[in-house]
Amino acid sequence: AEYRELKKKYSLFEITRNPELCAYVTRLPVEQYNNDAAILYKDIMTPLPAMGVNVQIQAGIGPVIDNPIRTKEDVEKLRPLEPFADVPYVFETIKLLRKQLTVPLIGFSGAPFTLASYMIEGGPSKNYNKTKALMYADPDTWFLLMNKLADMTIAYVKAQIAAGAQAIQIFDSWVGAVNAADYRTFIKPAMHKIFSALKEENVPLIMFGVGASHLIEEWNDLPLDVIGLDWRITIEEARSRGVKKALQGNLDPAILLAPWEVIEKRAKEILDQGMKTPGFIFNLGHGVFPEVNPETLKKLTAFVHEYSQTEANR
Repeated sequence: AEYRELKKKYSLFEITRNPELCAYVTRLPVEQYNNDAAILYKDIMTPLPAMGVNVQIQAGIGPVIDNPIRTKEDVEKLRPLEPFADVPYVFETIKLLRKQLTVPLIGFSGAPFTLASYMIEGGPSKNYNKTKALMYADPDTWFLLMNKLADMTIAYVKAQIAAGAQAIQIFDSWVGAVNAADYRTFIKPAMHKIFSALKEENVPLIMFGVGASHLIEEWNDLPLDVIGLDWRITIEEARSRGVKKALQGNLDPAILLAPWEVIEKRAKEILDQGMKTPGFIFNLGHGVFPEVNPETLKKLTAFVHEYSQTEANR
């Protein structure tokens, strides 16, 4: 509720560019729900304007870009990110939060495919036809774009870690639109480059995508530490498919609108599966809806803490 009040006065970009305000929003879930970590409040679009991408966040729509990528020349014009010069407020916020928080701080970045999808489509898309068309029809331009976005991600994330971020999550929100063979060919090289470079920083690296259960084997052999799952696959199924890395997930956010008995039952099922193997982080399978009662989230966090502790002591 406090966040929604703020959004009546400030845009997303205005909040992220104000370190005190951004730190306050980042702290809210931890202070209200007793979460075990904080995730830096910002948008995956944050670094793109500095590269020359004209992006606006429009209410009810999301990111809208008025100069979408169409040609190799468009990609060549993108300039490298200089994190501390281009987005200094991100790192000021991180430094502030490290003084204020009593739990670890997770930094993050969008992944190349998801960022490229906005840059090529000009905004959100249901089918990513223009993105895939560029990928299939002009591989040279596609790989140039992937490489530039991989370099940006590496520079941006390393700067977050230097400022004090203690773990990193890479969001490839829309990569589920691509099949596994195309992922291996067109996207995985950039992801391997990113995670290989970030591995040197010695902080936990988390990967997450929506509707991407068919890609978990691909993620499993990248040099990362944690695979985030949405609700379309169970923890048990991921393990049966050979995933040895730590898993994060994966309660369907819609279940938070159900009666408490249903929420508790589903959360217990996920915990029972997750705790069979070392390396499990309970989380939702995607974001929280505005309609969810804050008391439900508080109750869920308390249940997860209590149940996991009880089971661990058995």
